[in-house]
Amino acid sequence: MKFSINRTELQTALSVVLKGVSASSTLPVLAGGIFAEAAGDSLILQSTDLVKSIKYTLPALVEEEGRTVFLGKLLLDIVKNLPDAAVHIADAGDSASITCDTISYDVKTLSPEDFPDFPNVAADQEVRLLFPLFSSMVKKVARIVSRDESRAILTGVLLSLEGDVLKMVATDSYRLAVAQAQVPAEDVEDFEAVIGGSFLQEIAALPKSEEDVRLGLSENQVVVTYQNTVFINRRIGGVFPNYRQLLPESHATRVRLRTEDVLSAVKRTSVLSQSSSPVRFAVDLDAPIVQLSSVAQDVGSAQQSLSCEGEGESMEIAFNGAYLVDGLSSVPSEFVNLDLQDSMKPGIFTAEGDESYLYLVMPVRIS
Repeated sequence: MKFSINRTELQTALSVVLKGVSASSTLPVLAGGIFAEAAGDSLILQSTDLVKSIKYTLPALVEEEGRTVFLGKLLLDIVKNLPDAAVHIADAGDSASITCDTISYDVKTLSPEDFPDFPNVAADQEVRLLFPLFSSMVKKVARIVSRDESRAILTGVLLSLEGDVLKMVATDSYRLAVAQAQVPAEDVEDFEAVIGGSFLQEIAALPKSEEDVRLGLSENQVVVTYQNTVFINRRIGGVFPNYRQLLPESHATRVRLRTEDVLSAVKRTSVLSQSSSPVRFAVDLDAPIVQLSSVAQDVGSAQQSLSCEGEGESMEIAFNGAYLVDGLSSVPSEFVNLDLQDSMKPGIFTAEGDESYLYLVMPVRIS
């Protein structure tokens, strides 16, 4: 195998493909290995941890076709430190030479025969949406997935299509986020699937473009195609919580606040205490104001009043401060509505005039 390639493009490709490398495999070829195949006018890079697989195709000047397996992190570290010039790589069986300008390396390689074939998954359903929209939806919900692997279903994001409305839903049982958007969905049946939150976040963090992301589903796998990269991951099995039953049809109190103001007030009132400490909302609709406050034992207290518009009953309720920051940071509109039923039922934040985002957070008992 012998080829030449653009250094920047190779660095970008390696950074993406390394996300699929196993960190704990007992198989040497998977413990850090990246499969490389030079064929035609392309270099194909692959990685897998036997759950997630990534394939990245990029242009290359191929002099001799062939395959090998590189130690991925080592190769990326080398490429990062090369000058901005063409990189020439030649494989000689159990080692490869890497040259760029006046610099040269000789590195050990592994047998490509031991590397698993890339999964051949035929999607039964597929939807397309522009990458900026996909990335925005993922970032609104995936940050709140559970980190508790003992409840695997909560480490995923529920992806559902109803007509032409695509929804992403995540919960860690203390809060719930729902993002939705209209997508072209001709000849696609309604579906639901739970996909790993960390997997979606990795894709959402890729360089932005105005190209489509294709989301394909088979019985057990999800296939995501973006630009010249294919990601395959197992769907998470199990029954996702019925989040719809948590969303009440009415409210006792609705408060309208400027999003930036309430987010800043939450951050300010949390300064004296840990970010996860409760922030109390005292809604006084006679004034009308909402007073935010927090108390840190042996430290002090903080409070800030915000003018508001509202309807219904005056009420007091408290929420975890860090959870509020996560939810309010994702509100896409200038104003946000807070719907309340009573002090021991969830509060629901919705973007005003924009049905694309909803955030539900459980209250903290007021002492």
